[in-house]
Amino acid sequence: MRYPVLIVMAGLLLAESGGVVVVNPGTAKWQAESVVLREDAQTGALELFARYPAGHVFEPHWHSVNERMVLVEGRVSVNHAPLEPGGFAYLPAKQVHTMTCVSATRCSFYVSWDGHLDFHKADR
Repeated sequence: MRYPVLIVMAGLLLAESGGVVVVNPGTAKWQAESVVLREDAQTGALELFARYPAGHVFEPHWHSVNERMVLVEGRVSVNHAPLEPGGFAYLPAKQVHTMTCVSATRCSFYVSWDGHLDFHKADR
């Protein structure tokens, strides 16, 4: 498991706002399948820990802002490209993408958007 990597990343990203936050997955206050790490009131930037069960599929969609993801556990297919634990994915604003948890176990990841998060379904 690579949870320490995410905790350090969250601490580094939050340091610029003057506060350090440490979140451990075992004691986090999960809201459905995610934990909000930080939300910037001015820009709307959002950072989450997220986890989904094996086989979960995100249908084709796009966001108005850039998305970044670091996989912590499991194996994910992003636009049919494999992402292994510790792997990084960058999804540019307005680019249609899909994601599937292709491992036999759940998939957990750190994900961030650099502005207000929106979700637009895309045609297949």
